[in-house]
Amino acid sequence: MEEILQHFREDEQPFVIQAKEWIADVALRYTPKLTAFLDPRQIAIITSLVGHNGDVKIQTSGGFIEAERQRVLLYPDYFEPEKNDFELVVYELRYPAKFLQLKHGDVLGALMATGLDRGKFGDIRIDGEKIQFVIQKAFASFIMVNLESIHKAKVHLMEVTEEAHYLLPQDQWTEQYDTVSSLRLDTVIASVYKISRQKASQLIQAGKVKVNHQQQEQGTMELEEQDLISIRGFGRSMIRSIEGRTKKDKIRIVFGKLERKR
Repeated sequence: MEEILQHFREDEQPFVIQAKEWIADVALRYTPKLTAFLDPRQIAIITSLVGHNGDVKIQTSGGFIEAERQRVLLYPDYFEPEKNDFELVVYELRYPAKFLQLKHGDVLGALMATGLDRGKFGDIRIDGEKIQFVIQKAFASFIMVNLESIHKAKVHLMEVTEEAHYLLPQDQWTEQYDTVSSLRLDTVIASVYKISRQKASQLIQAGKVKVNHQQQEQGTMELEEQDLISIRGFGRSMIRSIEGRTKKDKIRIVFGKLERKR
């Protein structure tokens, strides 16, 4: 295990240990394992771990097309996964749109205020006045009963059963290439957003930077593939892949940058 853990950041190691246990359990018991909703970096970790185990296969689903947060299904080779095996429910949020404009944070805050943790929910999508979100099927009835209002406005939920009625992504990722001197968080931010490293460090120290949805105040943090960077006032980016080094010992990276549809 120590040999495996050394390839991951210290803050990721508890998740790596848990994921290894899931994989071992599927191989031993020969039964599928369905996870909670995971972020892209966690999915990348599990995928890399499964790659070393020929007895276990992996599929993911987040309900929506191009979902960011997805559930992972680990299963033995005899098992043939179907859509229903991911146990997902998509709800549309009905609210007085004439009097209230809801943002992603408003909806997420209301969902979390019911007492459920983030792993129970997938993506939240907003297109004009339409709002939809994905939830684990086991908690669908709970949220139907307990989500009664947002900002004192009455709301109710309607299940969306037809995939043709699911909201499509309203954000567009553009893929770009760059070279950096290191994979330090401050160095990558400076390169991706075309700002000075000093400015990048100030943003980090001011608490404006999150990596994989967790506030990060250490500019020395080393980034990995599928790390999602969120910067207040600048948007989001993701390390898609690390492509090795140039002749001048620079590190080649491919990153995605988020552009919101207007």
